[in-house]
Amino acid sequence: MADDGAPPVLANPTTTIQRLVLWIAVLGSFVAFLDGTIVNVALPAISDELGGGITTQQWVVDAYLITLGALILVAGSVSDAYGRVLVLRIGLIGFGIASIAIAAAPTAEFLIVARAVQGAAGAFLVPSSLALITSNFSGAAQGRAIGIWTAMTTSAMIVGPLIGGVLVDLASWRLAFLINVLPIGITLLLLARGGIRDSRREGATIDWIGAALCTLGLGGMVYALIEQPNLGWGSPAIWIPLLGGAALFTAFILRQRVVSHPILPLDLFRVRNFWTGNVATTFIYGALALNGLVVVVYLQEGAGLPATLAGLASLPMTILMILFSSRIGTLSGKWGPHLFMTVGPVLMGAGALLLLTVDHEFSYWWQVLPSMIVMGAGLALTVAPLTSAILGAIGPERSGIASAVNNAVARVAGLIAIALLATIVGGALDLEGFHRAAIVTAALMIAGGITSFLGIRNPDRDSDAMHSPGA
Repeated sequence: MADDGAPPVLANPTTTIQRLVLWIAVLGSFVAFLDGTIVNVALPAISDELGGGITTQQWVVDAYLITLGALILVAGSVSDAYGRVLVLRIGLIGFGIASIAIAAAPTAEFLIVARAVQGAAGAFLVPSSLALITSNFSGAAQGRAIGIWTAMTTSAMIVGPLIGGVLVDLASWRLAFLINVLPIGITLLLLARGGIRDSRREGATIDWIGAALCTLGLGGMVYALIEQPNLGWGSPAIWIPLLGGAALFTAFILRQRVVSHPILPLDLFRVRNFWTGNVATTFIYGALALNGLVVVVYLQEGAGLPATLAGLASLPMTILMILFSSRIGTLSGKWGPHLFMTVGPVLMGAGALLLLTVDHEFSYWWQVLPSMIVMGAGLALTVAPLTSAILGAIGPERSGIASAVNNAVARVAGLIAIALLATIVGGALDLEGFHRAAIVTAALMIAGGITSFLGIRNPDRDSDAMHSPGA
C-alpha cells in the first residue's frame, strides 16, 4: 500500500518485514544481473547458430545495455513517483516475457530486438529493489543489508557464465535465458504476500521526451562505435549516427536543466560523494564488463575450453563475494567507504594484470586462477562500500532516482566498453587482443581507485547520510 508520507526507517535488521524486503530486493535484481552476464558464455554458440560473428556478439550484449542504461533513469523517477513495489512487479513480468522470446529467437535480428526489450524491463528492477532497502533500513543495518544485496546480485553477475556454460554444453544456449522464470515467479509470490510499506511522491511526472532523447542518443553513438571497425570512420553510416547521437544526448542533458521533473536530476551531482562515486563507478564497471566478456569468450575461442569450464573460471570471484561482501558492508558502515573504495579497485587492477601471464601453453591454475582470486578480493572490498557511499550521500526520499542514476552510469560504462571491444582487442580476440584487454581493464580499475582516494569522504560518524551539496 503506497503512502504519501515518509517511509519508516527500521534499524533492527531482524524483523519479518525487513527479511521479506531483503529477499524481494535480492531476487528482483538477481535476474537482471544474472542475465546481463549469462549471455557472455553463450555468445560463441549464438553466433555459430545464428551467424554474424563479433558484430552480432557485441549487439546481443549492447542491445540489452542500451535500453537498460537509458530507461533505468526513467524507472528511478517512476519508482519514486508511483511506488517501488508497482515498478518492481511491472519489471518482473516484462523481463519474464522477453526471456521467453529470446529463448525462441529464430534469427539474430529477432534476438537482438528481444534483448533490447529485456533490457527495458530490467531497467525497472534494480532501482526499485535498492530503494526498498534504503527505505526500510538505516545506519549499520542498512550497510549490512546493502552488503547482502551486493553479494547476491554481484555473484549473480559472476555465476551467470557458469550456469550458462553448463546449459550451453549439456543442452542449448536457449535454455540459459529461461532460467530467469523461477526467481521471477518466486519474487512475484513474495510481493503478493503484501505488508511492505511503500512510498511515492505525489504530483510527480515523468520526462518521456528526455527518455527518448537519452535512448536515441546512446543508441546512435553505440551503433557507430560497434560498426566503425567494419565500415571505417569516413563512412556516413558511422559519423552521421555518431554526431546525431551525441547531439541528442547533449539535448537530453540540457533538457534536464530546465524540465520540472528531470529523470536525471543534475543537482545530485553537487554532492561530493555522489558525483565522485559515479565517476569511480564509470571506471570500475566499464572494466568489469570488459573483463567479464573477454575472459569467458577467450577461454572458449582462444584457450579451447568448453563453455562449462569457461564459466567455472570465475567461480573464485563468486565465492569471495558471497563470503565477504556482507561483512565488508558492515565495516564500511562503521569506518566509512574511503579506504575500501581506494584499495579494492587497485587490487582488482593488479588481478587484471596477472592475466598477462596467459600464454599459448595455457594453464588455468597458474595463469587465470591467481587473477580470479585477487580480483574477487578486490571486488568484495569495493562494491558494497561503493553502493553505500553513493546512496548514503542522498536522502531516502530520493533513493530511487539516486540508485537509478548510479546503475545507469554502471550500465552505460559497460555499454561503451563492450562497444569499443573490437578497437581494444585490435579486431580479433586472439592472445594479443586478450592481453590488450587485460591492460585496459587494469588501467580502468586503477583509475577508479585513484578517483575514490581523491574524492570520496567518509561521512560524519554521528550521521547516517550526508545531504549537503559539496559536502
